[in-house]
Amino acid sequence: MDLTLHDVRLPTAPAERVDIGVDDGRIVRIGTGLARGERALDCGGRLVLPGFCESHIHLDKACILDRVTMRGGLSEAIAEVAGLKAGFTGADVTERASRTLRKCVLNGTTRMRTHVEVDPVIGLRGFEGVKAAIADWRWAIDVSICVFPQEGLLNNPGTDELMVAALKAGADTVGAAPYTDTDPHGQIDRVFEMAREFDVDIDMHLDFGSDISDLDIEYVARRTEEFGWGGRVAVGHVTKLALLDRGRFTALARRLADVGVAVTVLPATDLFLSHRGHTHDHDAPRGVTPAHLLLAEGVNCSLSTNNVLNPFTPFGDGSLIRIANLYANICQVGARGAMADCLDMVSARSARLMNLDDYGLAPGNPADLVVIDAIDPALAVAEIAQPMFGFKHGVPTFTRELPQLHSPA
Repeated sequence: MDLTLHDVRLPTAPAERVDIGVDDGRIVRIGTGLARGERALDCGGRLVLPGFCESHIHLDKACILDRVTMRGGLSEAIAEVAGLKAGFTGADVTERASRTLRKCVLNGTTRMRTHVEVDPVIGLRGFEGVKAAIADWRWAIDVSICVFPQEGLLNNPGTDELMVAALKAGADTVGAAPYTDTDPHGQIDRVFEMAREFDVDIDMHLDFGSDISDLDIEYVARRTEEFGWGGRVAVGHVTKLALLDRGRFTALARRLADVGVAVTVLPATDLFLSHRGHTHDHDAPRGVTPAHLLLAEGVNCSLSTNNVLNPFTPFGDGSLIRIANLYANICQVGARGAMADCLDMVSARSARLMNLDDYGLAPGNPADLVVIDAIDPALAVAEIAQPMFGFKHGVPTFTRELPQLHSPA
């Protein structure tokens, strides 16, 4: 065998210690007592994952913190980026996207969906710049593109044609941001039509804010059922759900589970942007939807980064395990099983949301492997365990040495 990992734990069975054998870029055996391969790594009982799976990030507008003033909330962030986009070049986008991909790879991410915006101002420059970065980093990470209209679709002439062009040019998911459109439901309808025309999945930005009298997610659930797109629709943010009473929340969760709509929660962005107009500083809502409660009702959920070093989120090191830990803190998740679910929401559940049928630690799947410095999924989240070694198709992608103490003799 080309590669063997010895004495590892799988996240689905952390009490057991096994070996993993890799040949020709794929997992061929998982068991005990494997003969040492051409390259062999002794892992000391640590966890191995099929890499972290980033289901919602914006590579095209990452790493622009030095260009903005950080004026405040969601509308201000959209306006700041809108003012910069005219100056984005393909090379600029490629460089910033590559810088972000490097962070993600070094933190153990092997699969990703990036949202890329198109409109008459940016045209396809952002799309082409991100495609170039994806090609440059294909040796370490697989990245797919969700094209979407950040500043409106029906109210922004020319955007529809650009989204169609991007779908023809390789985008494999279509997105939406209906809260920026004069006709939110009309935008949702048009996105479903595009999805059917190109036979692609849907991933929408949805339901920011504090007005829970009208939820676009209810309309999305209806259209998902009508179009027969169950299992192929995801919605991101949905921060309004954090304000629902338990009865309405549970009913909506069951509806989403029934029709097959998945949810991505972006804790860093949602916490940073939400409820800035709240007048009672002593009791401001967190604005982060409790994904673990959606899981309990059968909704598939992921946790993801969203933005890195820009006015939507002026933080970010590309670490999904840090995002899982942040979510657990915000939503007061402390039980071991629930913390392990947080690890699932940055790995296996994210892959399911993206309909990746070759993700996972199983013979025949690509040998995308990340060893993390933990022996238990819950403790990996609790301690923000460090990724130590990464492999893509069985080939090394990174090594992160553990810190060393220099104690006195």
